Amino acid sequence: MATRAKEGNGLDRFNRISAGANVLFHLLFIVLALVCLIPVLVVLSVSLSSEDSIRQSGYHIFPKVFSGEAYHYIAGQGAMIVRALGVSVLVTAVGTALGVLLTASMGFVISRPNYKLKGLLTWIVFIPMVFNGGLVSSYYINANLLGLKDTVWALILPLAVSSFNVIICKTFFKSTIPDGLIESAEIDGASQLRIFFSIVLPISLPLIATIGLFLCFGYWNDWFQSMLYIDNQKLYSLQALLNSLMSNVDALAKNASSMGVSYATLVATMPKESARMAVAIIIVVPVAFAYPFFQKYFISGLTVGAVKG
Repeated sequence: MATRAKEGNGLDRFNRISAGANVLFHLLFIVLALVCLIPVLVVLSVSLSSEDSIRQSGYHIFPKVFSGEAYHYIAGQGAMIVRALGVSVLVTAVGTALGVLLTASMGFVISRPNYKLKGLLTWIVFIPMVFNGGLVSSYYINANLLGLKDTVWALILPLAVSSFNVIICKTFFKSTIPDGLIESAEIDGASQLRIFFSIVLPISLPLIATIGLFLCFGYWNDWFQSMLYIDNQKLYSLQALLNSLMSNVDALAKNASSMGVSYATLVATMPKESARMAVAIIIVVPVAFAYPFFQKYFISGLTVGAVKG
């Protein structure tokens, strides 16, 4: 009886500690969620505030004086915004599809134990994770050698494949795809391409969703490639446009004035701060709505790639 009483007391003490730890973790995650959410709310609030209230009272979580002039102004510059949105959507869609195909195919190749060049290719993939040739050499290759300057491909190809994603693919295929499955397909006369597209990819949806989400976020949020390789404003993405706005408050007015509108009038009337934040909201909303649909596959793919390595 005494032993059972001690066990009962120990269990009660463990339950109390566990309950306290749960409360602590809940509070921690609430704080972390607020840290992520509050900046978004501030950006949304500024985009819905009047320019005069921003100048007088600064940024707030809730608008002091509600105004939709920033979104109305952006809607009035529809041609520029729609063109930038089209570039972002095109680059994200093509880049994600191409990147997933190239990354998954290379990860599958170096995951096969009987491939003779597996060791060499693994080192070729691993070395860029430690160091690379630098910005100057990358610019020379992409702009001069490959001739990608002022083309959409300059926004796609440099980000299509990363060593980190290839390693994730290798780990996933090595731990998930049985060698016997590949061998049985080879005995039946299937080619490597047939095996890859008909057998490997259909059972690798968590991996595809994970890599696709990484690439989608990378392409959608990228502005650096535009800064390096794009001089033609017609090829600006939404992110490059936002970066231009952040560095030059009159950039939107300059773009619009090139369409025949008075530059002085635009500078005097455009909602500068709220327009910047409105463009930021326009950029964030599509990704925020898309993420929940990929979350299940994203978590599953990361778990397999990390734990079973």
